Amino acid sequence: MTMKMRLGIALAVFSMGSACAQEIVLRHQADGPTLDVLATQILRFNDSLQGKGKVILQDARGVEDRRILPHVALLDPADSMEFFGTRPRFLPLHQVMREAKQKFNTNLMYPQILDAVDDAGGKIQALPLGLALPVLLTNRAFLKRAGLDAQASPQTWQDLQKTAGAISESGVGCPLTSSRFSWVHVENISSQAGVPMVVRERRTERINANSLIAVKHLALLASWQKSHYFRYDGLALEGDERFLSGECAMLTGASSLYAAAVRAGIDVNISRLPYYDDVHGAKPADTLPDGISLWTLAGYKPNDYKLVARLVVYLMRPDVQQEWVRATSYLPMTPAAVAALRESGIPGNLLDAAEKRLSAPRKGSTRMKAGLLRDRLHEFLGEELPMVWDAGRPAKEALDATVSRLVALDPPPVVKAAKASPVVKASKK
Repeated sequence: MTMKMRLGIALAVFSMGSACAQEIVLRHQADGPTLDVLATQILRFNDSLQGKGKVILQDARGVEDRRILPHVALLDPADSMEFFGTRPRFLPLHQVMREAKQKFNTNLMYPQILDAVDDAGGKIQALPLGLALPVLLTNRAFLKRAGLDAQASPQTWQDLQKTAGAISESGVGCPLTSSRFSWVHVENISSQAGVPMVVRERRTERINANSLIAVKHLALLASWQKSHYFRYDGLALEGDERFLSGECAMLTGASSLYAAAVRAGIDVNISRLPYYDDVHGAKPADTLPDGISLWTLAGYKPNDYKLVARLVVYLMRPDVQQEWVRATSYLPMTPAAVAALRESGIPGNLLDAAEKRLSAPRKGSTRMKAGLLRDRLHEFLGEELPMVWDAGRPAKEALDATVSRLVALDPPPVVKAAKASPVVKASKK
């Protein structure tokens, strides 16, 4: 679909009649195929309302006054400042659906998908439309240039170091970069090592972002940065563009980028996120889905939320899910849409592993839930990292400072810093 056609669809969504009884605004930052399918589905939903309601799409990048908040937004809550210029209050989705008297069976969702958007009590906060798993993406052309096996996939971080070193020696300035740094290199590294990011003690939470495994990993990346094996491009999605432009050979980031890489003409390999095999009891498959979801903002009238609830029911339809997943490569919310992801070209063995992971029970989950604590972790870590890359600040010092700043928040979301636990042990092999 051409840009002109996309704009035509988007304008049609905006201009469908002026006599609608109810209008809600959906703010987003979608583009490409994601915008295509979003605009198409909203157009169909508006048609189904037969003039009794309308959803208006609003691109966050073109909003003049961000203080005027939309009804719903498709975003990662960590991007709230970019979307709204503030940190607004969100209305939990389970409350929206209950008060609108709309049936909403979260048991249909994959457990790990639900775990990414529920609260500490297990109740859903947002509709997880745009989640992905952390993976390693490799441009095979760079492997060939370095004389490496183009089909090889580094399994451990030690393997990846050897690969990055060989690519660097072949004259490549950016062997490896990353996007979504906190999610990939703090939360998922901890999950693979079986280290909880948050320890819940009665009614309080103890942050554990400065565990030994987190320190070990950040120190490794810092050494790679000095050796020009790794380049830090930013805390958000900056690394994606470096990889898609062909500037960087490898990227750790979201699995959904695979489709974009294929469209960009890259001979791309996708493999699971590397892990540390010298951590006792390591579980390399235990990665955490995350990404953008449809969040409802507080402060509107009950009738507005009734329309939001109807939109959620529509987006949960199996045929709508399948169309969405097929176009975007995001993870399916339910098994009903998994077949659409298989049509995207992602290797079957990786999809089998992903489906197995998504089906894992939520019981015992220790991941950080979406909210102020997680948002501030990402924010503070992003402010501490430049000193690690540019001034040689020790990794432990940067992570300790991040945790100390979290503890000092008023009101405090945590009560004290966690002591680093000795999770890194010598391999018994």
